Amino acid sequence: MGLLLRAVISVLVVAVAAPAADRLYLKDGDFQLVREYQVLQDRVRYYSTERSDWEEIPLELVDLDRTRKEAAGIKADLERDAKERAEEDAALRQARQQVANVPAAPGVYYMQDGKLDAWTLAESKVVSNKKRTILKTLSPIPMFPGKATLELDGESASRKVEAGRPEFYFRLSDYESFAMVKLTAKKGGTRIVENLVIVTVQGERFVDELREVVPTFKKQEGEMLYKIWPEKPLEPGEYALMQYAEGKLNPQIWDFSVKAK
Repeated sequence: MGLLLRAVISVLVVAVAAPAADRLYLKDGDFQLVREYQVLQDRVRYYSTERSDWEEIPLELVDLDRTRKEAAGIKADLERDAKERAEEDAALRQARQQVANVPAAPGVYYMQDGKLDAWTLAESKVVSNKKRTILKTLSPIPMFPGKATLELDGESASRKVEAGRPEFYFRLSDYESFAMVKLTAKKGGTRIVENLVIVTVQGERFVDELREVVPTFKKQEGEMLYKIWPEKPLEPGEYALMQYAEGKLNPQIWDFSVKAK
């Protein structure tokens, strides 16, 4: 009776229900396709997926180290994939929520710490050697032929953005182009948005607008709504987001300053 009890206890201690494994490796290099297996003292009991039945094989013929190593690797891969899918799903839910929170009013909305900040338009002006004129949004103005600059007052924008790759939502007011541009400081406390070359042909005015466009990614999120962010981290300096129609000289501008971390 004592020997039988010790044998039963030994089986209960040694028997191990292993994690699901695709292959039960043998020491001769072969393997069995299995759904699961158990180590029972001097043999291994496994469920063969090929024959849909339980079978046994001497333990000394089984390469348990390789079998367990592969099973552990498969488990780790599955856990990593599950974690990545969960993170992707969470990011998609967050992105959808952000888009839903963008106001219906046209304009630029800066994303910071998960919150949207609505920006106001900057007032720009055209400066030439002959005339200095305030540029009213969407209102064409008389211009003299020659070279000029589109400028913003002030050496630096009041809105500050940390260096890096800031994200913006841009809800357009019309089917026009939009971009992020780098501004150039000018003596006298102003910033140049773009250089202009103005010519008149048979009484009709033509404007060539030269601006320093920052390479960006753009993703449409809805009707007239886009997400825009720089391809590379922004260096400290002065920047702006613009909505414009080429040659019409009626841009809408939202300026910002990138500060060093």
